[in-house]
Amino acid sequence: MIKLGEGIVNHPEDVSVDGNGVLYTTTGDGWIKRMHPNGTWEDWQQGLLKVSEEGVTVLVSQFNGSQLRYKFWFANDVIEASDGSLYFTVSSTKFTPAEYYLDLVSGEPHGVLLKYDPSTNQTSLVLDGLYFANGVALSEDERFLVVCESWKCVKHFLKVSGRTDREIFIDNLPGGPDNVNLARDGSFWISIIKMDPKGIQALQSCKESTQLLEAYPELIQLLIPMGKQAAAAVVNVKADGRLNREISDPNATDISFVTSAQGHDNNLYLASINSDFIGKLPLRPL
Repeated sequence: MIKLGEGIVNHPEDVSVDGNGVLYTTTGDGWIKRMHPNGTWEDWQQGLLKVSEEGVTVLVSQFNGSQLRYKFWFANDVIEASDGSLYFTVSSTKFTPAEYYLDLVSGEPHGVLLKYDPSTNQTSLVLDGLYFANGVALSEDERFLVVCESWKCVKHFLKVSGRTDREIFIDNLPGGPDNVNLARDGSFWISIIKMDPKGIQALQSCKESTQLLEAYPELIQLLIPMGKQAAAAVVNVKADGRLNREISDPNATDISFVTSAQGHDNNLYLASINSDFIGKLPLRPL
């Protein structure tokens, strides 16, 4: 695996590549950094939701009276449709990012999916009752959205009448799905976080789970390993929800705790909040 921008990027959480081969990543210091095809990096922009060469525009700052920021609702991922609409997840309407583990062990669905309509500047609720809503992606034909939750990914149809608001896209994954990105062939790359499902379920059934974690904070590291030894895994899922391939680094030899994967020109670009680089992995034909 090739390490891109080693020492330049600070804990990258997400990664994307545009049609010109320019790589973008969000980092822990608040920057959106980008790498040009010639290999040079720059601190591009700081901001949220709409960022361009012309500057930063805050499109949505609140919904139903709740602020979409760190101390209130926990906004997470966003995708733009061809008509300019933005679909974005709120992982938790109860806990902040620093309290993510409290949302997880609560076993309750505090997550939502929202839609911003640029023609009206209005934000509406698309889905509620999501278990820690995380990554979101549009299908190639924009007929449906894929939203990642704690243990599964769900599908929400946009242009097909007579469907329920959601159905399971894929479950029984080897961990918790994080970000999801559309591949050029219409499949999806989903990053997988290693979790201990039995341990988390045990905490969810414990009435004193919050007090237990406050007394023994190291428990969360056992349930969700986040250190340099945390295993890395990515799956590719076809548009019909069938598992296509799995790529893993169980011993974190090259990279750990992968939080996003994006394919481009027969390579897979990997982001991890544990690393100071973007991984570039050549994809072998199946």
